[in-house]
Amino acid sequence: MDIPSLRRETRYGMPAADHILFNRHYVLGYSYYFRQAKWALEIVDSADEVERSDNFRPDYRIPEMFRADLEDYVNSGLDRGHLVASANQRSVELNNSETFLLSNMAPQEPDFNRGIWKELEESVRDLNEKKRILETYVICGPIFHFDKPVEFIGKGTANEISVPVPNAFFKSVLAENNRGRLQMWSFIFPNKKADKPLGDYRVATTKVEQYAGIQLWSRLEGAKMTAEKKRVRKLW
Repeated sequence: MDIPSLRRETRYGMPAADHILFNRHYVLGYSYYFRQAKWALEIVDSADEVERSDNFRPDYRIPEMFRADLEDYVNSGLDRGHLVASANQRSVELNNSETFLLSNMAPQEPDFNRGIWKELEESVRDLNEKKRILETYVICGPIFHFDKPVEFIGKGTANEISVPVPNAFFKSVLAENNRGRLQMWSFIFPNKKADKPLGDYRVATTKVEQYAGIQLWSRLEGAKMTAEKKRVRKLW
C-alpha cells in the first residue's frame, strides 16, 4: 500500500526527499544536504479561529547532524521564513503550532519574507475563499543557483555544518473548483526585496521543476499543462 496516497495533500503527487515528515495538516520533504526542507505541501485552511503560536523550535524527528537549530538564526540578519504559512493553518492550535517547527523554515531576507512572500500567501488565501474554489493545494520550497554564491548562517548543531541561504524560492498553487476543474500557477522569486508585481514572477511549472530538482503534481501527468493553461501575468 502506498501510505502517502492516504493523505489528502498528496492527491496530485508528492516529490521525493531524504526524509518525509508527516504533520497533521501538511507534508514536508526534508533535505539532509541543505539542512532544510526541499518542499512543503499543504491544503490551505484559512479559517481564523486560533492565535498565532510563535513557538519556533527544532524538529527532533530529524537527526541532529542534519537539522537546523534556533541558534543558527541568531544574529544572522535573516528571518525564519515559513514555507507552510502560519495563517494557512489557523483552525486548530496544534496545527498552527506545527508550522513553527524549524523543518518548516528557511533563511529568508526580511524584505522578501515580509514583502512579496507574505503578499503571495495572502493572495492564495483570498483565492481559497472564493466560492467557486473547493480546495487549494500549495507546494513551495527553496532554490539554490549553483552558478551564484551561496551564503551560510550558523555553525550547525554537529560537525560545525552551517545552513545555506537559498538564492530563490518557488511556490506552485493548484486550485480545484466545485466542478472538478483544475487551475495552476507557479512562481519563482529571488530571495530579496521584490520590486515587481506578483504576476511578473509567474513561470512555467516545468521551470520550477528544473530549478528545484523535484517533480510537481506528478499524478496529473498530461493534465498538468491543461491545468496551467497560458502563463499570463494575470493571477486568479
